[in-house]
Amino acid sequence: MELCTILENPAPPGAVVSAIATRDKWKLRAARWSCGAACAGTIAILPGRAEFIEKYFEVIGELLSRNFDVAILDWRGQGLSGRLAKNPRKGHIGDFRAFERDLDALVEHVLEPFCRPPWFALGHSMGGAIALAKARGSSPFARMVLTAPMIDLYGLRLRRGTRIFAKALVLLGQGRRFMPGGGPNPYMSASFEGNVLTSDSSRHARSAAIIEAAPELAIGDPTIGWINAAFRLIRRFEDVAYPCRILTPILILAAGADRVVDTAATEYFASRLKAGKCLTLASARHEILMERDPLRELFWAAFDAFLPAERAARDGTSSNQFINNGHSPGGSEGRFFGNEIMPPNHRI
Repeated sequence: MELCTILENPAPPGAVVSAIATRDKWKLRAARWSCGAACAGTIAILPGRAEFIEKYFEVIGELLSRNFDVAILDWRGQGLSGRLAKNPRKGHIGDFRAFERDLDALVEHVLEPFCRPPWFALGHSMGGAIALAKARGSSPFARMVLTAPMIDLYGLRLRRGTRIFAKALVLLGQGRRFMPGGGPNPYMSASFEGNVLTSDSSRHARSAAIIEAAPELAIGDPTIGWINAAFRLIRRFEDVAYPCRILTPILILAAGADRVVDTAATEYFASRLKAGKCLTLASARHEILMERDPLRELFWAAFDAFLPAERAARDGTSSNQFINNGHSPGGSEGRFFGNEIMPPNHRI
């Protein structure tokens, strides 16, 4: 359950790593960090499919420097959490509601006893989809920032036929097989040329170095069961009323050059949110937080405008006061995502 630290990817100091159990008795790895005395709240990082805590060390350090405490977990079936298939390289799940139970466990065993409020979510891809699934009910988060959330998958041509085929294979007992064409090799170990995740070669190499140092963290392609479960979650998002019923303020950062999730579906979903908007980074690939510095700077500028961090901590004021007043750290002219001034979905 310990963290893997390598020269290219040192762990931020002060980590507290723990094993937590879900209500259905699944064992998960979680970690948390404290930023110190002055704190603007806690960011819960919700990783994407096949990711693990170590991949977010750089982001964790950046959040700590912004006066946030940080909590993060490995979802069941990946990282050092319990696997769901005999082959540990299979990315398997039967129902995405199991991931919602993982999030419940993070709240119960890490956020509630140890992390200072208010709590905010930073979810990527599959993690963003899980956060949205929870937001329909009683979300534990005051606000959410989502990068390339999995509202829909990219490039599906025969959408209905593909869904029927996946469901049929699961019913025939083939759900634990790799998806057609899939295998055990981790995508992070693939060559940089032609990858669909990031245009930053150094961050791509860093992810590969982590896997080389700790191959037990890695999983390969998803199973047919995972694909079928993802389709069922996506159908929930296709309900035009679904986003209208989410009241949690949400900032979505979409990737204009995404070849993993469907950016157009994300932008349409965001347009129907009552308290959320989408900023699309036109040249970014899927993993915005692992992208080149100029693209990451755009992300952090939007993040800092949306979440009241440094000013709240500097003034010794609760972030809840800024949230409840509709303010961001910029003052009245910076009510970037307050109810009165909500910019339209925008591409840069």
